[in-house]
Amino acid sequence: MVPRSPLPPNPPAAAAKSSRRHCRHRLLPAPPYVTPSVTRQHGASIGCPALYGGRGALPVLEWQGRAARLWAALDPALRERLAAASLHDAVRLGCELLRTEEEEEAALVQLCLQTPTDKNPEASSWYREQGNREFKRGRYQAALRLYSKAASHQLPGSPEVSVCFANRSAALLHLGHFEACLEDIARAERHGYPDRLLPKVLLRKAECLLCLERLQDAQDILRVLESKIALDGVMTAHLTRLKKLSQLKVKLGEKERCPEPALEAHGGIQGEPEIWEENSSISGASSSLSLSFDAERGRHLVASQDIVPGQSLVKEEAFVSVLCPGESLPLQDGDTAWDTRATNADLYCHRCLRQLLASVPCQGCSYAKYCSQGCADMAWQQYHRTECSLGALLLTLGVFCHLALRTVLLAGFAEVSRLVAWSHHGDKNLRSPEARCKPLSEAAAAGAGSRGIPGCGSNGRYQSSYQALFHLLPHTEQHSPEHKFLCTLSVVAICKQLQAAGLEAAALNQESPQQRSKPKACGKTSDELSPELKTVAEAMLRHVLQLQCNAQAITVMQELGPGDGAVVDKKPVRLATAFFPVLSLLNHSCRPNTSVSFSGTAATVRASQPISSGQEVLHCYGPHWCRMRVADRQQLLSQYFFECHCRACLEELESGVKSVVSIRNSFCCPKCQAQMQGEDDTLCCSNEACATSASRDHLSGRLQDLQQQIKKALDLLRVGKADQAIKMLLKCQMDAGTFLSPEHLLMGEMEDHLAQVYATLGKWQEAARHLKKSIEIVEMHHGPSSVETGHELFKLAQILFNGFAVSEALSTIQRAEGILSVHFGPQSAQIQELQEMKACLSQLPRNILQRT
Repeated sequence: MVPRSPLPPNPPAAAAKSSRRHCRHRLLPAPPYVTPSVTRQHGASIGCPALYGGRGALPVLEWQGRAARLWAALDPALRERLAAASLHDAVRLGCELLRTEEEEEAALVQLCLQTPTDKNPEASSWYREQGNREFKRGRYQAALRLYSKAASHQLPGSPEVSVCFANRSAALLHLGHFEACLEDIARAERHGYPDRLLPKVLLRKAECLLCLERLQDAQDILRVLESKIALDGVMTAHLTRLKKLSQLKVKLGEKERCPEPALEAHGGIQGEPEIWEENSSISGASSSLSLSFDAERGRHLVASQDIVPGQSLVKEEAFVSVLCPGESLPLQDGDTAWDTRATNADLYCHRCLRQLLASVPCQGCSYAKYCSQGCADMAWQQYHRTECSLGALLLTLGVFCHLALRTVLLAGFAEVSRLVAWSHHGDKNLRSPEARCKPLSEAAAAGAGSRGIPGCGSNGRYQSSYQALFHLLPHTEQHSPEHKFLCTLSVVAICKQLQAAGLEAAALNQESPQQRSKPKACGKTSDELSPELKTVAEAMLRHVLQLQCNAQAITVMQELGPGDGAVVDKKPVRLATAFFPVLSLLNHSCRPNTSVSFSGTAATVRASQPISSGQEVLHCYGPHWCRMRVADRQQLLSQYFFECHCRACLEELESGVKSVVSIRNSFCCPKCQAQMQGEDDTLCCSNEACATSASRDHLSGRLQDLQQQIKKALDLLRVGKADQAIKMLLKCQMDAGTFLSPEHLLMGEMEDHLAQVYATLGKWQEAARHLKKSIEIVEMHHGPSSVETGHELFKLAQILFNGFAVSEALSTIQRAEGILSVHFGPQSAQIQELQEMKACLSQLPRNILQRT
């Protein structure tokens, strides 16, 4: 059992009423100096699984290896047939192969054992004990997550799961989450919390109600508690609780006599409402856009009027999304029998992607977790009743296969089968750009729309629908035969398991209401797929192939570590993969004119610069001209099956001049600090009077060693050795100055890290000095109005706020607001926090403002 929670030391009303951080804002060092694949905080779309598909997008390596060996062992004639096969024929051949290759199916079953998702009461007990240990250490956030893991592994309705919820409520009380604490207490009571332990949770409930100033409710609970204790003959067992009860009654009496004055709220400051008029022809798009089509660019969006920076252009909910497993965040040291680390699966709702506080576990599996019972019920009805028992298989075969299955489940079998049948006649026309520009026949109009633009409805309207999603190009001919073969085997394996587990009716939306409420157990696989499941497999194969070019990464800024210090480290992480049919209309540019941001499963596209009427609306798929040389960008973009001819690429290719990235991230001469140049293994000083040469490998090795030293310095900071971290970082700076350009991104990164360390020590002036140097380098690389500069200014505003540099803080807040509102809108969390800081500073006495 967890220790009983003491009364909060501070007046509870302050914790209950105010979430303001005016008196202690935190430095959020989210350095923009990381690789392009993770710096896309403004949300460029992703492409190739090997590059931007994210961790776990494709099947596990063991299954990929088995598929590759099976492909190599096939008769050459059969390989040729598979390479040229349509999606329909590929599924048929894949079914035949898996039916004869029993060894492969058995191997897949063994691989699934490595990622179990079933309930495990033994694991639950162990996680609960680990949670108790963390609770006793005062690490309530870690305890909270471990109690949630315990609840997810415990069987629903058992007394044990009620104890998990009760223990978690204690951690929530200590963290000041009083409403969530009450919800967990209610869950514990619903699941049969032992009567002998009820006084403990009733005391906790009274504390929460007192903190929330629900005085009458608190009084009622205290009366119930008194009667329960009085009925218990053994009074000595309740001596501690009686003492606590008397404390609460005294505090309740004080509150009734002297109610605390209401605190003035500064949170939730409202910005100017955005002007939004939806397009009559494109759902979720602004009326300032129009949909166009040509053979070279395909479907694309064009400005139908002049657009100003910050203007919202697209607001779209994902048609479907799947949470990515993500990297683990260690909760405690040491190897354990079960994984105690927190992943995306523990931190975010599996349906709406909101951050989890006290998760609601799925009743059938230990993997899926939700922010509320409403989300859990909705997910079950829409798709999870089919996915629940397949959790281990879906984790083994990767996010793309999982997303393909969920897409089909959400669309419904009737719509899937209609469009698959249409595609057997329409695909041949779709391969010809000229044919696609012409209006389709009436027979095909239901599939592609009367205007002839694929994905439009018969009324010519392009909607965020399954029909629009289905018409995203799968590029069947461009994928390698080996990749198509892997995808085919994977989707066929999922459909065979659907049939074997008795889930075919659920997948085809043919279940009775009674069947829908019961979790299914997996059984033995069947030899032959039904015609309906072959249709499902064909649609899934289409979607898996589409994802390489049309998947969208949903990203968030995630805190590292407990997040309870003066300095909070954050990094951008890929939270989920999704299909956005309207967002997919945007073509790529290495120099885009839009930014994309996310809130849960919703994406918002905003103009990042002025867009003239008639100009195409573009965003970046990842390779950005500020971060990569043109050769690197072209190589990465080739995996989208197109060659980029954007203005940035053409200028760099035609001029033959070295890119800005190459110049600013160059090595410098160890003797005279001039730029080193050369395309071969030996680099020469650009200063003719110097003529120093150096090996490229030698300088690259020094750079790698430097990066390792910086990592060690940050490790020192994380364990509280800030002074040692400063010494190491300053030494790294001196070393870097002998061979790196002053404009090198790593030079800016070290300034950012030094700012972080000085902020940890409360040395705000020093922190601001280093961060300003970092901002100079960021502006040099990304521009003064870039989202990267906005993030850095946000950090500087927090440092200046904490350091009481009022005048400079106000001007920095204003500049950060101007940039970030363009990229994220006036209602974003960062804008709200900047406005709160500004309001707090503005209320300071005039004599203080004049001195600063």
